[in-house]
Amino acid sequence: MITIAIAGKPNSGKSSFFKASTLADVEIASYPFTTIAPNTGIAYVKVKCPCKEEAIQQATGGKGCGNCIDGFRFVPVELLDVAGLVRGAHEGRGLGNEFLDELRQAEAIIHVVDASGGTDADGNVVDVGSHNPLEDVDFFKAELDMWVYGIIKRNWRKLERKAELEGTKIERLLSEQLAGVGVTEEHIKAVLLESRSLDRANFKSWTDEDLKNLAASIIKRSKKMLIAANKADIAPEENIKRLKDKSKEKEGEPVIPCSAEAELALRTAAKNKIITYLPGDADFEISSNPTERQRKGLERIREFIHAYEGTGVQEIINRVVFDLLDYVVAYPVEDEHKFSDSVGRILPDAFLLKRGSTARDLAFSVHSDIGESFLYAVDARTKLRLGEKHALENNDIIKVVYTR
Repeated sequence: MITIAIAGKPNSGKSSFFKASTLADVEIASYPFTTIAPNTGIAYVKVKCPCKEEAIQQATGGKGCGNCIDGFRFVPVELLDVAGLVRGAHEGRGLGNEFLDELRQAEAIIHVVDASGGTDADGNVVDVGSHNPLEDVDFFKAELDMWVYGIIKRNWRKLERKAELEGTKIERLLSEQLAGVGVTEEHIKAVLLESRSLDRANFKSWTDEDLKNLAASIIKRSKKMLIAANKADIAPEENIKRLKDKSKEKEGEPVIPCSAEAELALRTAAKNKIITYLPGDADFEISSNPTERQRKGLERIREFIHAYEGTGVQEIINRVVFDLLDYVVAYPVEDEHKFSDSVGRILPDAFLLKRGSTARDLAFSVHSDIGESFLYAVDARTKLRLGEKHALENNDIIKVVYTR
C-alpha cells in the first residue's frame, strides 16, 4: 500500500488533517509535540467508479458494483502522522531524529503549513497573521536537505576511499548509504545527470557546498511533496497568495488551500447522520435536526467550501497519489463479459499501480502465484488480448489469464 507522510511544525494542524482523512482516534491539542509516536491510518483516494458506464450497466443488468458510494470508488492508502518538526531537527533538537527516521518509509510528504500565520516557527500560538508561513516552507525543506547532507558528510571520506580503491561508481555508494532514507541508485543517477556542477568522474573535487546541493537535489527527486495550506478558512488572503506564488517558482511544490477542521467537522456530522456528505464534495445536505449552534457552524463551513470548491483535504490526497506519484487505478476481473469475479461480484477490487505498470504487474498485485503463471490479459471493455508488457491506463478493467 502507498504510504504518505503528514509532516510539519508542531500545532500546524497535522493531527487534525490526519483525523479528518482517516477518522482515527488521535489526540489533538494546541501545544507542541502532541504527536510523539507516529499515528498510522487508512485514507482513500476518490475516483469515479466504472460501474456507472453505460456498457457496464447493460452488461450487468444495471446492478452496479456495490463497492462504490454514489458512483465514487474509494481506494485505500496509508497515512503516517509524524511528530512535529522544529528548527535544528537534523541536529537532534526536539523530536528531530525520530521525525526524520519516520519519513524514510513514505513515498510522498504532505507538508501541513499553518496558512493563518497563527503559530510561530516553533508551533506556539500567536495572533493570526503575525507569522509568515513562507518561513515554515523554507525551514522544513532546509531541515530535510541538511538531514541528507549530514548522512553524506559523515561518511564522505570513507565513500571516496572505497570508490577509489574498489572502482565502485559513486552513485552506487551514495545509494547504498542513503537506502534507509528511501533513495535509490536511479535517484542519484538522475540527479547527477541533471547537475551542471557535479562531475561524477571527478567526485574527489566536490566541496561541502556541492554536497549540500547534492542533498537538496536528492530530497527533491526522492521525496515528492505537496503543501497543504491549512487553516485557509481563517487565513489572511495575503498568506494564501504568498504560498501560491511560491509554488509558481521553478520546481516549486504544489500548494492546496484546505481546512482540516472543516473536513473533520463534516465527516463527523456525516458519521452521526446530521448531514449527507462525501469527502471531496463541495456541498452537503442537512439530513436531520441539528442544534442552532451546529447549524451556524455548518453554514460557516458551507461558505468556505463553496469558495474553495471543497475543504481541500480530499483534493490533496488525490493530487499526491495521481499527480505527484503518478499512480493509476486498475480493476482486475475474471469474467470480462460480466465485469465480475468467479462468483459474480462486479468490479470487486481496485488496485493502485505506478503509471507504466504492466498487465503482469497487476497480476502480481492480485497474487504472486497469478503473476508467476501469467499467460496474457484481456481488456474487458474492448475484449482485445494484451501481452504481459502492455502498459496499463487509468481506469483499465483487465482480465488476467494464467495457468492454473
